[in-house]
Amino acid sequence: MTDTAPVPLLAARGLAFARNEVPVFGPLDFAVEAGEALLVQGGNGSGKTTLLRVLAGLLRADAGGIEIEGQPAAPASRAHAIAYLGHLPALKGELTVEENLRFLCGLHGRRPGQTIGDALAIVGLSGYEDAPARQLSAGQKKRVGLARMWLSPAPLWLLDEPYANLDLDGINLVNRMIPAHLRAGGAALVTTHGAYAAPPVRTRLLELGAAA
Repeated sequence: MTDTAPVPLLAARGLAFARNEVPVFGPLDFAVEAGEALLVQGGNGSGKTTLLRVLAGLLRADAGGIEIEGQPAAPASRAHAIAYLGHLPALKGELTVEENLRFLCGLHGRRPGQTIGDALAIVGLSGYEDAPARQLSAGQKKRVGLARMWLSPAPLWLLDEPYANLDLDGINLVNRMIPAHLRAGGAALVTTHGAYAAPPVRTRLLELGAAA
């Protein structure tokens, strides 16, 4: 009897994307397994953000395919398996912090046993429940985004330069959250151009070349 290799949470085969017929990245082959972090590194214009948007289903690849837990990626499987933190805060400015998180949990579900209050305490925003999102600083908005990630039941985190707009305490927060997510059986794909810290876990590296 032979051992069966674990099925990756996400696998990309020959994945490529072009903009106005100019290649942005690819073809790429990689996989991310439970308990693993994949660091996507490259300079400005190398396609890091575009890659995450393709994986999240926000952009359509020009070639190749994506599998989620061994099956071709579909909107339903992406919604179940992937939580995405991009450069924009994805918050409604007229809603309070708590209202934003309740709305997002209504869309994406909530991690069992976690409350909005728990998540806000973890990211250092206890007491901001009733603050309108428009009044928050860029760093505080990023922390609300991290609270949303923590609340999400999705096993795969796509984190686009998660250290941006954060002070040292915020960077340390990210460096606590990612290992905790991996220990719980999740996985993370993290982009960086090298100017920010990398999570303090064993990572594999996916290097994207500069755009032509």
